[in-house]
Amino acid sequence: MEIKELKRKEQLLTASLSGRMDAITATEFTTQLEGWINEGLKSFTIDCSQLDYISSAGLRAILIIAKQVRGLEGELQLAALQESVQTVFEISGFNKIIPIFANLDDTTTA
Repeated sequence: MEIKELKRKEQLLTASLSGRMDAITATEFTTQLEGWINEGLKSFTIDCSQLDYISSAGLRAILIIAKQVRGLEGELQLAALQESVQTVFEISGFNKIIPIFANLDDTTTA
């Protein structure tokens, strides 16, 4: 999995994920986002258009970060999920917890 910073604006960071988020790479995701939180960022928009796969460990990592940023009065939102990843979010019910948008332009922080 690769995490790339796309844009920063005040306390908001837009990043992209590509590849697979599984038990091995979920830790990388959590570490990277916690690093950005420690830099003072509190809201994140994640472009998932290149994320091919997410496991339960990946879902857990996203939930951990979402709870952290909510505690800071920030937000974590996802955009452009591939169909297979979207299905995982729907089956798990995470689509009711994490805001998901069809594309980056539709996000509340675009």
